[in-house]
Amino acid sequence: MAIGIEHDEVIIAEEEEREIWAKHYCSSHQILLVGEGDFSFSLSLAHSFGSASNILASSLDSYDVLIKKYKQAKSNLEKLGLLGASLLHGVDATTMKLHTDLKMRKFDRIIFNFPHAGFHGKEDNIRLIKMHRRVVHGFFRNASGMLRANGEIHVNHKTTTPFNRWCIKELASQNSLAFIECVDFKAEDYPGYNNKRGDGLKSDDPFPLGACGTYKFRFSPHTKKMPKVLSSLDIAHITFQNFVETPFETGRQPILPYEFRQPIVPSEFQQHQMNFTAYANNIPGYVESPPTTASRDEFSRIFQGYFSHVTETFGWHDCDVYNSVHEALNLGFATYMAGVPGRDLNGYIELLEELHHLSVSRLAWLQTMLVSDHQW
Repeated sequence: MAIGIEHDEVIIAEEEEREIWAKHYCSSHQILLVGEGDFSFSLSLAHSFGSASNILASSLDSYDVLIKKYKQAKSNLEKLGLLGASLLHGVDATTMKLHTDLKMRKFDRIIFNFPHAGFHGKEDNIRLIKMHRRVVHGFFRNASGMLRANGEIHVNHKTTTPFNRWCIKELASQNSLAFIECVDFKAEDYPGYNNKRGDGLKSDDPFPLGACGTYKFRFSPHTKKMPKVLSSLDIAHITFQNFVETPFETGRQPILPYEFRQPIVPSEFQQHQMNFTAYANNIPGYVESPPTTASRDEFSRIFQGYFSHVTETFGWHDCDVYNSVHEALNLGFATYMAGVPGRDLNGYIELLEELHHLSVSRLAWLQTMLVSDHQW
């Protein structure tokens, strides 16, 4: 009799230890979900596992706001509760490691589905892209210290333009996260999951997914961080080729960096150079560089240096400033060449050398001022 009971206990124990997988996630994983909408993704995993005891699901919204925004949220939360899930509300993914209920927890999987900073304009707007990137960067900074050994961070994200300009692999590397892989994301792999806009009057409406991927990362303190600025001269060379080969729209006004932004017309070009020199001489430590004669091959180095100092001075990353700088140089070159017949590339490159030299001086000056502020 005792043997039979013992045998039954072994079978029960084996059934309890049997792992159930739902795509990339297992019933034995301790799973944290952040930024949940109506909690349908969490509930999908819980139904697949037959339990939610291994799931901690959180939302940025408070409970009261949540159930007003999403008609299924209250029902989904009740079902998750019955299945044993831990539920948190008012959790900001960019500061979550400090949350009372999270700061002592470690997880095998941390999932952020379609992070978004809200609808504040068109998705290709540079300012909005910067807002999205701040959210993802803050999430990575927090989540990287909340992983168990061999744990993974998963971000489901659109892979088409302009969403690929968020450069999430770069953001991950800046937080000691090594990229593992990106696999196709399909909503049908998670029965019952309903993606939500989550913002505005249409919060409860779905948004078109299109091509999406699950980006996977693992903490690696020795991960070589991707530079915040482009370091490859190949990129600069490609930019230069596009720059000189693309037809210019000479009717548009040039967009030049810093205070060097007044429209250039042929009769004012010499005066514009004087204005630039006068402004430059007001920068502490600035010394005018001697005139240079540069070849087209030199342009890559100049562009790269200028690009690098713009990003360092303003704290922008390559994805944020690349298009703006390229457009500024493009339009500036068009206006310069149209100003006086017979101009060649060398004159414009000399002007870029001065801009580059000015940006170096400005960066050094800003750093000096920063040190002075700290001394106070």
